Amino acid sequence: MTIMPDLPFLTPLSPQHLAAAGVPEGWQFGMADVVRFHELDALNHVNNVAYFRWFESLRIPYFAAYHLSTYSPGDPTLVVMTNSARYHAPMFLGERYVTVTRTASFRSSSFRMEYAIYGEGTLRATGDCIVVCLEEDAATKRPLPAAAIDAFVSRDKASRE
Repeated sequence: MTIMPDLPFLTPLSPQHLAAAGVPEGWQFGMADVVRFHELDALNHVNNVAYFRWFESLRIPYFAAYHLSTYSPGDPTLVVMTNSARYHAPMFLGERYVTVTRTASFRSSSFRMEYAIYGEGTLRATGDCIVVCLEEDAATKRPLPAAAIDAFVSRDKASRE
């Protein structure tokens, strides 16, 4: 078992931090945290709902870093249209982990994100979601910002569908 290095929690990590935590190449954006008691279920391992919260906790700073939204007036409304997770190995109280995300592909007003969670250098869960970019009315599709597309392609190597 790999012992995960001390990492700053809830702060976007550098590529060096990600590599030190056992995250494979290809993931550019991630944050570290620790499993808390309230995230456990009756079987004493992380409840499936916690993984979706971890994905969301990473998604919001990703949106800001990739020029999608800072949740200010005039910013697009970003809506998760689908969300899925696959659990590879259980996680337990006090375990340190890194959640990573990237955009795999995009269209004119939507994009597909991928997630992975690594605990002690071992893949624990994966997931993906489709996010749709809407106008402030939350009904009309809005084209993705050019700066976001540039970030998707240059940082994540995303492809246009």
